[in-house]
Amino acid sequence: MFNSLSDKLQNIVKKIKGQTRITEKELDLMLREVKLALLEADVNYKVVKDFIARIREKSLGESVMKSLTPGQQVVKIVRDELTSLLGDGESKLNISPNPPTVIMLVGLQGSGKTTLCGKLSNYLRKQGKKPLMVACDVYRPAAIKQLETLGKSLNIDVYSEEDNKDVVQIATNGIKKAQSKLCDVIIIDTAGRLQIDENLMNELVDLKKAIKPHEIMLVVDSMTGQEAVNVADKFNEVVGIDSITMSKLDSDTRGGAALSVKSITKKPIKFASVGEKLSDLEPFYPDRVASRILGMGDVLSIIDKAEEAFSEEQALDLEKKIRKNDFTLDDYLSQMKKIRKMGSFKNILAMLPGIPKELRDADIDEKQIDRINAIVTSMTKEERRNPKILNASRRIRIAKGSGNTVQDINRFMDQFEQMRKMMKSMMSGKGKFGALKNAKNYLK
Repeated sequence: MFNSLSDKLQNIVKKIKGQTRITEKELDLMLREVKLALLEADVNYKVVKDFIARIREKSLGESVMKSLTPGQQVVKIVRDELTSLLGDGESKLNISPNPPTVIMLVGLQGSGKTTLCGKLSNYLRKQGKKPLMVACDVYRPAAIKQLETLGKSLNIDVYSEEDNKDVVQIATNGIKKAQSKLCDVIIIDTAGRLQIDENLMNELVDLKKAIKPHEIMLVVDSMTGQEAVNVADKFNEVVGIDSITMSKLDSDTRGGAALSVKSITKKPIKFASVGEKLSDLEPFYPDRVASRILGMGDVLSIIDKAEEAFSEEQALDLEKKIRKNDFTLDDYLSQMKKIRKMGSFKNILAMLPGIPKELRDADIDEKQIDRINAIVTSMTKEERRNPKILNASRRIRIAKGSGNTVQDINRFMDQFEQMRKMMKSMMSGKGKFGALKNAKNYLK
């Protein structure tokens, strides 16, 4: 997420952070570097100009210039202004007090609306909602089939009318269907075009009038840069949008779209699509994203992911096993799979504060868990429960059964024993889950 911009801003921050005295000339040189970094990231020029002006004005304040640590004060101002640029806190969906809530997705073709329809349905179901997806993209070949395939994979209902081209009628019938099935959220996937045209806008305006959605969400492709600003501005002007979701933020994007659209449209970014899996949708927290861009980490998001992957009961059970030194290879494999649910190791590393660029950019073998799975499942139940019985002949058998060498088995067992000792020594009286909650409350 924002890799190129992040690297440049982090280098600037490092240079200024430790300075005990900053002159106006030094400040202007720093701001010039920030300005160039933002423009290279394809941030809208007017947005950059206002952003730099605000930082300069606040940084030249008497309290900053006479501070014992002016460098740190300036870095804080940059972080605060970057947060403000991205939004003023988490913005939640407009959920109607009288179900069903109708959410209408709009955007250009290829922006990721249909995929987001599935991701958002999956996200809302985890929140205890019962969603229904309505296929109103009647122009793009296979759009309806794509949504139905997503619905099957998620086990979420999809309403479609393949032979009908009247999107208003389809959406109206879809709402009736949702009411009959007691669905409390309806997500409508609308058609897009390769570019904005009058027919597209008229259709969306007619649809809006007919179904009166509680939320119109614009899906913006993060890779489109400056053009995303023009698209967002036009959709907001003609159709009227309530929120924005940034798609493809996991790609090699320069980040200009995310840093521009909120300022131009005055509408909040509510979600970020950060991967190809249907679980790769995150609420957009401006302060957390700003911290990640500046290399300050995002520990709160890691804790959120951990709490989602590990239930309190599972965490307490794990704590008991570690305390009794009863942590087996089956438990180890189970925990590795849960960690995998939190997302890619590379993404998790990027959220940790102070991680060097070399480590963040390193190629991490995500298939390591598959190899561990092969090794552990090649063992008998007794071997998994009591690894001490793994003599040479057993290790040869496991190596052959898992497609590894004996050296691989030896290395893995050494790592397992080291990790088991480390976990036991790190275990505190409050327990893992409690520690996570306390850390989250402290960091808020």
